[in-house]
Amino acid sequence: MLRLKMFVLIVVASLLLGVTAVFANPTTSTENKHENATNVKNESENHLNWIGAWSTSPQPPYKNGISYEGFEDQTVRMIVHPHASGEKVRLRFSNTFSSQPLTFGKVSIALSNSGAETIQGSNRHVTFSGEESITIPPGAEVISDPLEFNVTDDQNLAISVYIPDASGPTTWHNLSRQTSYISDNGDHTGSVDGTAFKDTDVSWFWLSGVEVLTKKNDGRVIVTLGDSITDGHSSTIDENLRWPDLLDDRLDEKYPNKNFSVLNAGISGNKVLRDSPVYGVNALARLNRDVLSQTGATDVILLEGINDIGHVPHTLDSKKIIDGMEQVAAQAHARGLRIYAGTLLPFRDTIFQGYFTEEGEVVRQEVNEWIRTSGVFDGVIDFDKVMQDPENPQKLRAEYDAGDHLHPNDAGYQAMAEAIDLALFRP
Repeated sequence: MLRLKMFVLIVVASLLLGVTAVFANPTTSTENKHENATNVKNESENHLNWIGAWSTSPQPPYKNGISYEGFEDQTVRMIVHPHASGEKVRLRFSNTFSSQPLTFGKVSIALSNSGAETIQGSNRHVTFSGEESITIPPGAEVISDPLEFNVTDDQNLAISVYIPDASGPTTWHNLSRQTSYISDNGDHTGSVDGTAFKDTDVSWFWLSGVEVLTKKNDGRVIVTLGDSITDGHSSTIDENLRWPDLLDDRLDEKYPNKNFSVLNAGISGNKVLRDSPVYGVNALARLNRDVLSQTGATDVILLEGINDIGHVPHTLDSKKIIDGMEQVAAQAHARGLRIYAGTLLPFRDTIFQGYFTEEGEVVRQEVNEWIRTSGVFDGVIDFDKVMQDPENPQKLRAEYDAGDHLHPNDAGYQAMAEAIDLALFRP
């Protein structure tokens, strides 16, 4: 009995002595949770929200070349062109198609100047759960900590990633139409003059998204799901003249006080129905990752199907392509997004051997007629009508032709952007 009383006294004393310590010295985890909760509350009270400002769609590495060889003890500096402004930024990275863990030794973000140069004083370190380094498991994606950094619509950013160990074959986006810079050995994430970056490539690696914290002002986040025509094939490198870029410019001019953002989910050679080791997984398979899960997404523009028709083995059953498109629309609507479809562009006489067939042209016409008349979509953008040759509607208009009779040139992409009725996205 005496022992029991002594035990009770000891417990009570411990509680009395320790209670102050518990409340005066909360754990770091408790501090972080409280801080995060406070930040969320403040963002909500100040009418702020996170939206996607830039995106690209990850692809599997090729069986040779730079994506297969990967990187080791090198820094890769990638230039991106954001379509929204914000006072904080966070970055998304993908190891989706890699078979081994990927370690970032350090990541930085800065305002791009010229080439690999950055603007003096703009460089900031990016962290992940408070740490500069992170290892991403195979097949995984990560998002960085929010960082106070002013992002301005249409002002290029330089995002640098140092890879300390051999990356192995790497997740990438092949057709960036934007120069990336690759260094000699070492961590050059803080480099301003860019002299350490001796090599270049026109691709992005690992980076899949840039998000900004911005004011809630009835703007919209539009995701463009497509193939090489959406990806900007044949547009001038480093000039941001893809039709989604030009659409964003038009929206900014039309609605100057609204924060519109157009995200690019195009992959060159991509198809609605079939995977390819070169052109990525099919549109339905990547729909959730590349489109529906984009932060703040409100609308989708679908322009795919021509590669299903043109690539061997040809899909010459229009119903199969239509069924795939209908499923894209159904899933977008299920997530509360509006979706618009673009008609497929003319492709007669394309220089790509075996791509055009008479049977394929019939399928294109059938798919386009369904897009125009089905009522499945919230609106239709008749790219075919705008881009066709008036003398031969099955051919691309000469002044819009990049030269291969399949892809538009810069003027063609401008015409595509101007073909879109901005009233579709009226706030």
